[in-house]
Amino acid sequence: MNQEILKVNDLGVHFYIEDRVIPAVDGVSFSLLKGETLGIVGESGCGKSVTALSIMRLLQTPPARIVKGEIWFKAENLLSKSDEEMRKIRGNDISMIFQEPMTSLNPVFTIGRQISEVMIQHQNLSQKEALSRTIEMLRLVRIPLAEKIVKQYPHQLSGGMRQRVMIAMALACNPELLIADEPTTALDVTVEAQILELINELKEKLNSAIIMITHDLGVVAEIADKVAVMYAGRIVEYADVSSIFNRPKHPYTIGLLEAIPDIDMQKEKRLKEIKGMVPLPDEIKEGCRFKTRCEYVRASCITKEPSLIRVGSNLVRCWNYI
Repeated sequence: MNQEILKVNDLGVHFYIEDRVIPAVDGVSFSLLKGETLGIVGESGCGKSVTALSIMRLLQTPPARIVKGEIWFKAENLLSKSDEEMRKIRGNDISMIFQEPMTSLNPVFTIGRQISEVMIQHQNLSQKEALSRTIEMLRLVRIPLAEKIVKQYPHQLSGGMRQRVMIAMALACNPELLIADEPTTALDVTVEAQILELINELKEKLNSAIIMITHDLGVVAEIADKVAVMYAGRIVEYADVSSIFNRPKHPYTIGLLEAIPDIDMQKEKRLKEIKGMVPLPDEIKEGCRFKTRCEYVRASCITKEPSLIRVGSNLVRCWNYI
């Protein structure tokens, strides 16, 4: 039986800005097995990236503060670790592919130096050993002429190549958990397909667990084993990928799926849309967070927020099933 490598329990993150308290993540819980991929999906501002940065302990404090919850990685609570202990874990046991490689890579250092530093820091390799390993990693992520690329700077590479460099850097120390935050954003569809294929291939080869953060359900269908659908800081549905796509329960999940273009759709038929906007976190006072946009809203939705309950193989936060 696969080992549970990560367990997030009742995570809450608030941002304190002047006299406002913004609850960006509220009561998020999920788990991940070794070799498994979890897709976290939702619109911008729903708390996906804040959840990931909480796991990495990379939130800027202040204004952010983790106000409740536990993050268990291999039976150790990361929230109880010191900054120095977390530095040893980051990049070694847990790595992250950030959303925009051009801002994540240092423009004044060569590609080879940036990847080598990770291995020198965590694996005590010499510079020569680290450079040799860097060339191996670049080949692993299918970068041609790796011996030449290690001497180049980020601005000399295309977006797809920079993203491959970020993946090589994240995998340099064979981490047990890889967090990918929108790794295909701003890439064209051909490069996106190559990056997803690469991540899947490396997952099989290294048996790493992966958290894939995205707003694209097509990416989720391609790579995920389990899916957490987030809305306004909460998980509103949580299930295996087959159940999410074939038996969605929450009105928000159903709306997201119905908004996906279909190649067979008639030209005159409009895509279904989810009306309205995501509420700001500090505007949510009571009731279901999706109530202002839901076509199934009823009296109980207005005054009281539903809890996550099991409906078939799905966990759903909706009064329609209670």
